[in-house]
Order: sequence, then C-alpha cells, then structure tokens
Amino acid sequence: MASPRAPDAPPATEPATAPPPSPQALLRGQHVLARKASLLYVSGLTVMSTATIAPSLPAIQAHFADAPHAAMLTRLVLTAPPLFIAICATVAGAFSDRFGRRRLLLGSLLLYGVSGMSGLMLETLPGILLGRAILGVAVAGTMSTATALIGDYYTGAERNRFMGLQASFMAFGGLVLLTGGGLLAELHWRAPFAAYGLAFVAIPVVLLYLFEPERSEHHSTTTRRTATPRRTWAAIALLLAAAVLNSMAFYINPTQLPYYLKALGIPAPAVAGLTLGTSALVMGLVALRYSSVLGLLGLRWSFCLGFGLMSVGFALTAAANGYWLVFVGMIFFGMGLGVTMPGLGTGAMMLAPPAVRGQVAGALTACVFLGQFLSPVMSTPVAESAGIATAFAVSSGLVAGLAVVAGMLALLGQRIAPPRGPEAR
Repeated sequence: MASPRAPDAPPATEPATAPPPSPQALLRGQHVLARKASLLYVSGLTVMSTATIAPSLPAIQAHFADAPHAAMLTRLVLTAPPLFIAICATVAGAFSDRFGRRRLLLGSLLLYGVSGMSGLMLETLPGILLGRAILGVAVAGTMSTATALIGDYYTGAERNRFMGLQASFMAFGGLVLLTGGGLLAELHWRAPFAAYGLAFVAIPVVLLYLFEPERSEHHSTTTRRTATPRRTWAAIALLLAAAVLNSMAFYINPTQLPYYLKALGIPAPAVAGLTLGTSALVMGLVALRYSSVLGLLGLRWSFCLGFGLMSVGFALTAAANGYWLVFVGMIFFGMGLGVTMPGLGTGAMMLAPPAVRGQVAGALTACVFLGQFLSPVMSTPVAESAGIATAFAVSSGLVAGLAVVAGMLALLGQRIAPPRGPEAR
C-alpha cells in the first residue's frame, strides 16, 4: 500500500517555474532599450548632414546658374558642414564637460532642425550656404555629445558592443538617407531639406530617455587634466591622428571612384552607387561583430587588421583593369572600415579621463570630419597629375603605414586600459 503524499508537498508533475519579472523590472528594461535607441537615432542624424542633399546638387546648381560662382558655391553646400564640424566639435565637447551633456544636446538638436530645414525657404545660394555652415555647428554639438554619453553610460564589453552597433547603424543609415534623398530630389531640389526636421523628433526622445551623467564638480577640469599621465594624452593624440587619416582614406572612394570607373569604361552612375553601397553594407555588417573582434585581438591588433584590410582593398582597386577587381577591393575596404570606425570611438572613450570625456569626444568628431574635408583637397591633385589609380595606390600605402604602426604598438605590449576613476551610471 503506497504511503499518502504529504499534504504540503507539491505534485510530482508540477514543474518549478521562475517568478515572472516585476512591472518595475520590465519598465527598467524598456527604458534601457529606449535609451540605446535614442543614442542611435541621434547618431544617425549626423550622417544626414551631407548625405541627404547630395543627390540635389546638380539641380541646385541649375536653379542658381545665374548667381556668381554658382558651381563653386554649390559644392561648398555639401562640404561646408564637415568644415564647421571640424572647427567647432572640440569646443562643443569642452562645453558639454563644463555645462552638461543634455543641455548642449537639446540646443544642438533645435539648431540642427532650424538650420537644416532653412534650405526649404532661403532664396539665395549664399543664404543656403550660411544655413549649411550653422548646420555644421549643430552637428558638432550633437555628435560629440552623443559619443561622450556612450562613454558615460556604458563601460567595458557593453561599451564596445554599442560602439560597433553605432558604427553599423550609421553605415546603414547612410545607405537609407542617400536613397531617400535621391527619391525626394526627384520631387523637387528643395525636398531633401525637409528631412532635417527629423531632429525635432529627437528632442522629446532626449527629454524622456537620456539623463545627465553625474560628475564631480569640486575639482577643476584643468586640475584633473594635469593629473592624467602624459602617456595617456600621447595615446589620445595618436588616435586622433589616425582618425584624420582614416577619414581621408574613407572619403577617397565617394570623391574619386565614380571617375575611376568611368576611366575604366564603366560610366554608369548606378554602378558606382552599387559599388559604394556594397562597401558600406559590408562595413555595417562587420561593425555589428566589432565587439567579438576586439575581444579576440585587442584594440591595437584590431586596428592592425582593419587598416591592413583597407590597404589590401585600395591596392586591388589601384591594380584593377576592369570592374570586378574594383568591386572586390571595395569589399575588402568595407571590411577594414567596419573594424577601424568603431575602434576609434572605443579607443577614445577607453582613454579619455571622465572629466574631459566630452572634449575628447569632440576632438574625435573634429578629426573625423576634418579628414572628410581634406580628402578631396589632398587626393584630387594626385589624381589629376598622376592618375586616379596612383591616388588609390598612395592611399594603400598610407593605411598600410597605419597598420604597421598599430602592429608595432601591439608588439611592444603597452596595454591600453580605461582611466581610473568613477564611471557614470
């Protein structure tokens, strides 16, 4: 006869289950996701500064054909924002360290929307150019603050993953914005300027989901800056120099590749767009796995890999006598860029002392956009005097040199670690 089951014993068939998450835990999880989505959205706005109106440039020049210096001013409409971002980003980052990230970000987003949409109404080419210059100031504040907030909110592996996600989001966003800008330009040359109104959507998002990081105020920035080892500042300076050269190499493709393909007997603009788009797609996919690459190789060896792949891509492109070698070269280049782009942000936030994190983020933003501005200035004379293939070959040697420097630093075994001190929440 079986003994009766104790009345307080659970049934043998009843599985043990974990208690459901509390509403508070669910709300916190949703808030964390919303915060990440907010930072990605704000980061994506920076891609719009040039990409969205690029397809409208021929129509803008035709509309203002009777204006003095129309051809030159039209091109400055595209390049003015990067120049003013480079000029203002470091100052904007220092401002965020002194007066707060959130306040600067909100002001920058408001200025972004107003200046970006000014092209819908302004009736002169110099007026539009002024609006684009002010847009560059707004992007300087937006991008430097967004990067600093990532450094404030996240640490370690979580920060590395988010930097890769940010780079990937910006790469995919560039593809969408270029396509969307082209579709809007089909309607009217002013239509792409309306897209800058997306900045106004970000303002309530920032108010709801981004908080001001806690920072100690009883020491001055100067005092804490001088307490930072010189070796750290030397490493930051080296990283910023690499950011300028990386960006110069990156922008050789959109400024020179369409002409190179035409010289190879492939004049169709759609082919150039497909090639550049494929490279950006590969970059975005690789950036999604950046945290794994960093965990496997470390920061310096990952830079060595990234610059090495970019060098191979440029070398294949320079040696091409037909389309497919160029296409393969751009795939290699995109793979390398998918490692170096998030690596620059990761390295800067690893090294930056918390007291001047905004200033370092601003300096990184300035260097990235300075490279964009300098790229056609430096590459076009080489392309015109020695040929576009030579310009790609020189670029291959340039990034190969960066790969060698990164490899030498890795072999020296100087370990890069985050600065000591309290991290923000």
